[in-house]
Amino acid sequence: MVALILAFLLPLIQGPTLADVDAAREALRPFLDALATVESNGKDDAVGDNGNALGRYQLWQVYWQDAVDYCPDIEGRYKDVTNKTYAERCVVAYLMRYCPKAVANADFQTMARVHNGGPKGHKRKATIAYWKKVERALESR
Repeated sequence: MVALILAFLLPLIQGPTLADVDAAREALRPFLDALATVESNGKDDAVGDNGNALGRYQLWQVYWQDAVDYCPDIEGRYKDVTNKTYAERCVVAYLMRYCPKAVANADFQTMARVHNGGPKGHKRKATIAYWKKVERALESR
């Protein structure tokens, strides 16, 4: 019985593998591209929020740390978020951690609002305008 419980819980505790993250990256391609457009116009060297946000997805260090803690296979350093593939892995791992159902269902609204507003961002009214920007970027593709 304990082995069965551990077999179920261990993946939830340890998070996804890099292969899981990469598979989700490909499935979420339109969303990731729209998000990059809204955040930085797709510029990997973008710096924002008074130097606190880096890369095409404007990731803060705390966001990066959450992603790497959840999927240690990502490895690397915070400044690596200026690399497109690395940054995408961080975004997807973060979203898999905080809104796994949205990732599984390609619920772009929830994912955009969590990306913008943190783990409970999908519940914050302040993230609705951000979602509308991402939605427009998706529609223009």
